[in-house]
Amino acid sequence: MIKAELVLDRGLLKSLRISGHAGAGPKGMDIVCAAVSVLARTAYTSLSKQEGVTVKGQAPERGEFWMEADYSGSQNMEFISGAVTFLKEGLVSVSAEYPDFCNVSISIEERQENGS
Repeated sequence: MIKAELVLDRGLLKSLRISGHAGAGPKGMDIVCAAVSVLARTAYTSLSKQEGVTVKGQAPERGEFWMEADYSGSQNMEFISGAVTFLKEGLVSVSAEYPDFCNVSISIEERQENGS
């Protein structure tokens, strides 16, 4: 099973951790794993290209991915909010698409931190 853990602060992605394998196909040919990977890597790339956003992350091995984002003075909050919504909805959609396998477990923690 893939576990995706998102931490949001006032709707902005603070961190994303993904671990595991879906088991919906042979290694390297699993459509569920591929979909989750594309969503995570696209979020990372899209956010890292925004001025005023610092993103760090890593995929240390197959089935493991993490990223953290910090927003300091970004002017394009509408784009950033859209990218986060796209990521969340994409993960929920992939999870719903394959309910028979229970391949993707998503947890979303929403915070309201001061000074972020």
